[in-house]
Amino acid sequence: MGTKVSEAEFALLEERARGAGLTLGEWVREALLAEPEESGAEVAGEVVLAELLALRTLFLNLRPLPGHGVPTEEEVRAEVARVDGSKQRRARELLEKARAGGR
Repeated sequence: MGTKVSEAEFALLEERARGAGLTLGEWVREALLAEPEESGAEVAGEVVLAELLALRTLFLNLRPLPGHGVPTEEEVRAEVARVDGSKQRRARELLEKARAGGR
């Protein structure tokens, strides 16, 4: 298995491997074979999904509609607060549904 990385990325990977007391090959192998919970990928994926859901909701709820003006700053802030309050729950629900085989 191979991949291309920039010189800066390669230096970062080497630094992480050294920090773990491993060779670069050992560190990469461990990272690739790690369970999602171990690598933080599952948590990161949930955070990204939550943010995408929030952005989608904001886009759909705040776009100017025919016969309505552009939302005020106060309306935008209120909608952001509302969406932020439910985004993590919505992401977890979608992930659980996907794991159960639903769409």
